[in-house]
Amino acid sequence: MSISNQRRAERKRATVNAIVTDVISGLPMGHLGNLSSTGMLLISAQAPRSEALYQVSMTLPGSGRMLAQSQPIEIGIQEQWHESAASSGQIWAGYRIVAITDADAARLESWLAQD
Repeated sequence: MSISNQRRAERKRATVNAIVTDVISGLPMGHLGNLSSTGMLLISAQAPRSEALYQVSMTLPGSGRMLAQSQPIEIGIQEQWHESAASSGQIWAGYRIVAITDADAARLESWLAQD
């Protein structure tokens, strides 16, 4: 089954190393591969639990130029799939956004609209 065929929202690649942190443990989960209004690709060293829910925080890549977006956003995500990456020791995992505040959703949409 092709994961790309299930995507409904266009994803934006992270151009810098944006770390995604698990809010509950305070530990980094990995770094952002790409992000859309409905999901994300996370590159990490450990595989997530299948269909697990996480509360994560991240600063949107390159958003330091805009003060309103320089604060981290917090979102709830659910693991959809994961697989070993071509690079040894890396796992690619796709997540669906399941919870986000209106304010953080607006900041995310603004970031996605930037070139």
